[in-house]
Amino acid sequence: MPMNLPNKLTLLRVCMIPFFVVFMLTDLGGAYGKYIALALFAAASLTDMLDGKIARKYNLVTNFGKFMDPLADKLLVCSAMICLTAQGRLAAWIVIAIISREFIISGFRLVASDNGVVIAASYWGKFKTVFQMLMIIVLILDLGEAARLAEQALIWAALILTVVSLADYMVKNREVLKEQA
Repeated sequence: MPMNLPNKLTLLRVCMIPFFVVFMLTDLGGAYGKYIALALFAAASLTDMLDGKIARKYNLVTNFGKFMDPLADKLLVCSAMICLTAQGRLAAWIVIAIISREFIISGFRLVASDNGVVIAASYWGKFKTVFQMLMIIVLILDLGEAARLAEQALIWAALILTVVSLADYMVKNREVLKEQA
């Protein structure tokens, strides 16, 4: 069976990540490297919105997409945050907190899946992703001292939404954990 468009977009997003990282962490693009990285990140982020909309609108939701789409998002966002930490633009403890949430939710979904329960993405999780992506874009741009307050506001908003979305998942799906006790 041929791969559908949403799944191709998801795979494209995954394939863009190494190129994004190269432009973030090397001088390959010279003075334009960060803008190339930014363009790659923005394009990959847009495929995230696009693949889901297409899959739902045209009933092209697949098990591959259910698995790979959130994984591709996590790989993209985590790669970007690790690059920003390496550049001294983002504190390591914030990245650890955000990545920890992703591991916890992934493990939680695995437990739910073993019980035949599918845990859909929540609005809090979607807001979290949007704010993380906005934070990353602003940090890549590095607009200087004039933008530091906006950068800090986005960092804190992304961190708070990360914690809130984790709590939301845990509260809404606590029955899944009770079954395992």
